[in-house]
Amino acid sequence: MNINHLKKPVLILLAVLAINTQEGKAQLETDFFKSGINDGMKLMEAYISPFANAFGAGFNSAWYNTAKPHKFGGFDVTLSVSAGFVPDDALEFDLADIEFSNLQLVNPAAGSIAPTIAGETESGPALHALQPVPGYPGTEVEVVNFNSPQGTGFGVVPAPMLQAGIGLPLGSEIKLRYIPNTPVDEGSLQLFGGGLMKSITEHIKAFNLLPVNISAFAGYNKLSGTIPISVQPESDMYYTNYTLADFNDQVFNVDVTSWNVSLIGSVDIPMVSGYAGIGYSKTATVLAVDGYIPLPTVDPAISTTSPVYKDEGVVEDVEEINIENYSGLRLNVGARLKLAVFTIHADYTYADYNVFTAGIGISFR
Repeated sequence: MNINHLKKPVLILLAVLAINTQEGKAQLETDFFKSGINDGMKLMEAYISPFANAFGAGFNSAWYNTAKPHKFGGFDVTLSVSAGFVPDDALEFDLADIEFSNLQLVNPAAGSIAPTIAGETESGPALHALQPVPGYPGTEVEVVNFNSPQGTGFGVVPAPMLQAGIGLPLGSEIKLRYIPNTPVDEGSLQLFGGGLMKSITEHIKAFNLLPVNISAFAGYNKLSGTIPISVQPESDMYYTNYTLADFNDQVFNVDVTSWNVSLIGSVDIPMVSGYAGIGYSKTATVLAVDGYIPLPTVDPAISTTSPVYKDEGVVEDVEEINIENYSGLRLNVGARLKLAVFTIHADYTYADYNVFTAGIGISFR
């Protein structure tokens, strides 16, 4: 059992909350958890953080394409796709910086730099975990051995978004995002979000004769989903309370939340609008594992040279991990073309994780 299952290219992770491998499977093999749940989660966090951050940055975009709110009763429906770009400094990580409990480098002299999921398509350094043999001082058994997973060589993460905007009184507009619980391959996802845009210029008479609009905006998103995983014991020979079937329902639970507060401005003339925004955004990703996870243990009554799988090694409750996502200032600029009720827009956001967004829609009043 080793982590090489993970070296099949992961093309899109968290964008649609499904894992696509070369064989087209949706299930993520994660045998590296057998080094210990906490160590496995730490390795997973360091490995996938760039995709989580890039997805979060894109997920927190596409909120507006003008600073001019709809008139009361006006509305738009917009479909956008945002692409978050992984920066160069997030293409690799140092295994020596992670405080593992059991995992250690097989050959520290060979180096400890490993690719992240967005990094090079080559496996990282070899890792293993050892356990002492009770009653045999100085004797240890290797319970797992693997290479840190290779990257995908893919540094762009898409985040599609369907949104509706509805004009309210007092120069304001509400924006809504919603996807009901939807199956995606063998997993699922659901999303809801909302935002409020309030015009500032409508209260300043000097702007009444100019095609300039300035508004304040605040928005919030939450996406929840599940990703099937598979951590299987080599045998159920020594289990008394479990069978192999008990390890068939393991999943990652993923929650991505984001919020965005911005001051936006636009120049709106017939057919064409140019817009820009400056503000602060934050995203957070939480991963948790549900299901029975089998861990190899050492039992000298059975073997002093090989690990075995017993009831004592099954973990039922796994502590969630919080991926430290990007938060900070963001600046975006873009343009929108309106032909009758149809709109086309594109913009670029400058931040730690840059984002390009493009979309189409229909807009009335």
